[in-house]
Amino acid sequence: MTPEDEQEIRRRQKSRNLALGAVLLFFVVLFYSITIVRMGD
Repeated sequence: MTPEDEQEIRRRQKSRNLALGAVLLFFVVLFYSITIVRMGD
């Protein structure tokens, strides 16, 4: 495998990790807001 191939793989892994982190953050905020709304009832 050439160094360019390895760089491409690392770049894809990084972008995938960032996307997964964003989705995880979205769910954390979603559950937090649902909890706050339900406690207000």
